Amino acid sequence: MGQGWAIRVTGFVQGVGFRPHVWRVAHDLGVRGQVLNDGQGVLIRLWCDATMRDRLMAELRAKAPPLARIETMTVAALALDEKALPDGFEIIASASTQIKTGIVPDAATCPQCVAETLDETNRRYLYPFTNCTHCGPRFTIIKKLPYDRSATTMAPFTMCPDCQSEYDDPANRRFHAQPNACPICGPTVWLEGRDGERLAGDGTVLAQAAELLTQGHILAIKGVGGFHLACDATNQQAVATLRHRKRRPTKPLAVMVKDMAMARTFAEVNEQEAAALSQVAAPIVLLDKKASVLAPNIAQGNQKVGLMLPYSPLHHVLFHHLDIPLVMTSANRSHEPQVIDNQVARDTLGDIVEYYVMHDRAIENRIDDSVVRVNKGRQQVMRRARGFAPLSVPVPDGFKTDVSILAAGPDLKNTFSLCTGGQVIVSQHMGDQDNLLAHEDYRKNIALYGDLYDCQPDVIAHDGHPDYQPTKWAQTKSVEMGAELVAVQHHHAHVVAVMGEYGMALDHPKVLGIVLDGMGLSLEGEIWGGEFLYADYHGFERLAHIPAIPLIGGDQAMKQPWRNLYAHLVNALGWDQVTGRFGGLEVIQQLGAKQLRLCDQMMEKGLNSPLASSAGRLFDSVAAALGICFDQITYEGEAAIVLEQLAMQSPTEAILYDIAGLENWSGLWSGILADLAAGVAASRIAGRFHRSLAAVLCAEVAALAFDHPFQHVVLTGGVFQNSLLLNEVRAALSARGFEVCVPHDFPANDGSLSLGQTLVALAGR
Repeated sequence: MGQGWAIRVTGFVQGVGFRPHVWRVAHDLGVRGQVLNDGQGVLIRLWCDATMRDRLMAELRAKAPPLARIETMTVAALALDEKALPDGFEIIASASTQIKTGIVPDAATCPQCVAETLDETNRRYLYPFTNCTHCGPRFTIIKKLPYDRSATTMAPFTMCPDCQSEYDDPANRRFHAQPNACPICGPTVWLEGRDGERLAGDGTVLAQAAELLTQGHILAIKGVGGFHLACDATNQQAVATLRHRKRRPTKPLAVMVKDMAMARTFAEVNEQEAAALSQVAAPIVLLDKKASVLAPNIAQGNQKVGLMLPYSPLHHVLFHHLDIPLVMTSANRSHEPQVIDNQVARDTLGDIVEYYVMHDRAIENRIDDSVVRVNKGRQQVMRRARGFAPLSVPVPDGFKTDVSILAAGPDLKNTFSLCTGGQVIVSQHMGDQDNLLAHEDYRKNIALYGDLYDCQPDVIAHDGHPDYQPTKWAQTKSVEMGAELVAVQHHHAHVVAVMGEYGMALDHPKVLGIVLDGMGLSLEGEIWGGEFLYADYHGFERLAHIPAIPLIGGDQAMKQPWRNLYAHLVNALGWDQVTGRFGGLEVIQQLGAKQLRLCDQMMEKGLNSPLASSAGRLFDSVAAALGICFDQITYEGEAAIVLEQLAMQSPTEAILYDIAGLENWSGLWSGILADLAAGVAASRIAGRFHRSLAAVLCAEVAALAFDHPFQHVVLTGGVFQNSLLLNEVRAALSARGFEVCVPHDFPANDGSLSLGQTLVALAGR
């Protein structure tokens, strides 16, 4: 005699082939029942005994589809009329109920779909939109939940009989694959010139595009989450032209390669890095360059190169006609969001590209390429976007789960977060919010997430900086929504984000957080950026910090490293001593040519020269001393990145500068200037600086441990994306017996702040 059961499955179980998975398992076991999607996930009704029920549940977990992520599976007895059940097991229509299920990120084309796309005998041969339940667009095409075709940008494309047959067959890999299509019924791709004239609109489109790229032309190519700007990555002139037109003079460019063999031609790729390249997220992976035919201006002066593999059928078909790597960088103007609309591409990219590869599958939700690296055998996310977002993370033990929170995030490298039902959904990378278009996109996405998750926040959390655009937005929206407003200190949010990633419970003992970044405001409005915080979810105490040095010219000091160098030298040694001992150095003469009297007046009177304990500006100053970006940087973090690359050339450098303590840098600057005067190689000076700073940081941790009980040390902030510094500090602290926590699934930079803001606000409920 059987029993009725209702099994509720939550997590990422829609649009990933989970219902046919249930159907197959149920058929193999011979049980009767039904399965359907609803707003909470997947609901299974079945008639069997408890032993068979448990066996089915175990099979569901053990053999789940590649993109599925089961978070909970709960059982309730169900009063079922056995006569009303089907003779076997069936999949029934979705039900519209309260939305609690997760949205699955876009997934790179699976091996089966790639094989079909490149198989001359297959009906999808060279079709740029081949997909199945194991791969393809998800987040970028969805408009609402439940995830059905009518709720996506595939709604205008009516499936042909062959596609419909696949879609309706539970035994088929394309059962209920919402973007399912073929050349007969699906989206189409075409090639057009700058004047709008279509040059091709059939099977030759991507072959012609490949030929144009080989000839040195620059193309805009519409992909999964937006347009890319593409050119031959071995053609130095083409790359230079792209840089000039895009006004991106030095920032490294991402490169797409045909396959793993081509990746290994241009970069060192170990086992973990190969896995990172090949994962379903298909991110850009930062790799050590090899001497190769890649154009040197891809990543000038940088030992790393960002490579990615083709992740859509369109890319695979394009590379079917190519044997060269391609620059594949976001199609946008500086600081603006990536272009996703065909007409906007025509209107805004015409002075950059000569040709467009376009298609008619609309991109509903913009998302950029993710960026990762492998460090000490583990992947670290540097930019969390396509393939990772909007996966959620559970709130740690001890937190309330009945409070809804919206965290507005920071101004730079923005993400926002939505907390509902015990899950924190962290948005894709939204970019810098000072740009009007980026902020419009931010507002649009917050509205989208609210609709998708049917969530009205009780609390809105924000950064403490009053001039950040997300802060201003939060203050306005809290009034409109009647939500409580909570300000969260910038560096506290950094530490808490890592605590949350590591799943530390609400009552976890305090940790010591070392937060090194460019800047963030204290609760009193001071500029911080090199902090030692004794913290838990509820609050923090600032135990120590690096010296607070004037930012001469305010925002100008963020862009002109020479200003930070001068301020540091004056603070540490005094300008008279510097010129008296080292006046013959070229860098000191360069500084002497600046308007130093005006700088002195600004510092003396406190005019547009606020004090800042910024680790980012310390790196800028050392870089300037070595002639790196002395006058100007062209993108955030440029000077520090080049300085790290320089230090990597002296991996065995053991000499340390004589730094008396965390707040006394006279020994550092005396040592650097003396080395310059002695003709020591810049790479060795850079190496000595990194290792000296690491030693000082670790000594401070050891000193603080005498008076403050902590076992865990959190290393975070954008400066800790410097792998040399991170690894030096981590190794030294681990050797002293501390548990060192560094971010992996979320960026160390401001891209993780909204997660921290969420958990601080939730801890206060």
